[in-house]
Amino acid sequence: EAQRDLYPAEYSIPIHPTADAQASQIVASHSLIPDALYHAFATFGALMSPELPLTRRQHEMITTVVSVINRCHY
Repeated sequence: EAQRDLYPAEYSIPIHPTADAQASQIVASHSLIPDALYHAFATFGALMSPELPLTRRQHEMITTVVSVINRCHY
């Protein structure tokens, strides 16, 4: 639960809460190992922190270079 504070802001509010007012399990549904996904989101949130000196454009440039190096197709 403490890692949720590190998620990017757009992931912090559930768009479609469940009937019992709990957050939907959209994050858990994206991974066979939910704990690994939580760690990935926590890392992403820390790296994208607005308190860091990088601009959004610089973040995007870094992710583009990493994607090219990793031969990502998206």
